[in-house]
Amino acid sequence: MAPADAIGRAKSRERALAQNDPATRFLASAAAAGLAESLTLPIDITKVRLQTSTVANTQLGVGRQIVANEGVAALWKGLAPALARQCSYTGLSLLLYEPLRDRIAGDVPASELPFWKRVLAGGAAGGLSIFAVNPTDVVKARLQNSRTPLPLGGTLAQVWRNAGVRGLWAGWSPNVARCFVGNAAELGCYDQFKQTLIEKGFPAGGAATHLAASAGAGFVSSIASTPVDVLKTRLQASAGLSNEGLVSLALRIPREEGVLAFY
Repeated sequence: MAPADAIGRAKSRERALAQNDPATRFLASAAAAGLAESLTLPIDITKVRLQTSTVANTQLGVGRQIVANEGVAALWKGLAPALARQCSYTGLSLLLYEPLRDRIAGDVPASELPFWKRVLAGGAAGGLSIFAVNPTDVVKARLQNSRTPLPLGGTLAQVWRNAGVRGLWAGWSPNVARCFVGNAAELGCYDQFKQTLIEKGFPAGGAATHLAASAGAGFVSSIASTPVDVLKTRLQASAGLSNEGLVSLALRIPREEGVLAFY
């Protein structure tokens, strides 16, 4: 074998190992998630305000109100806990998904894994990950829902002082449910959509294939997880301020605001 061929094969093996290395996957996904979170945080804060408001409004209308009353910088309220949450959660989800999928698959090749098992693996990875980082979600929701600037450390201390561990894990059950449903759709459906597209003739590594699979998975995820996301947001935004429970809130919203308030 020629030296050049040997070097080329060695480099190929190194690239393959790097792609499969858990630390590499975690860091790459965390970096991508952090960038995406920074760019989309203005959308997120308008979503939080809409979900916690009992007055009908539009996302654009809420955004205009925030800019007019609190300034443009307010659109990035809660950036620090948002980055901590999204980077950790996304990295952990992707890190856990493949081992869980392979564990569930057993001796069955990943390409032949039934759809429901992919959904189960994706949901489990998301649920475990979001439970671990729930305190960052609580602080983010409190900062974003406040019309006046709140200190990150002071908000965290207040939640701990008033409600302790229970406050930091406020809304954990709908949060886990939301992420189980969301991740099941995103990761499980992404896998399924991508495989279907490839079978239809789309290139396996093509940008169009990834984009179409991601868009389809994201749409399914949003429709399926929004109701529990509303419950999660309201519970977390009131952490340390209210003792209302999940069941009480879930019954009160449709009674007072109608079923569409869940969307």
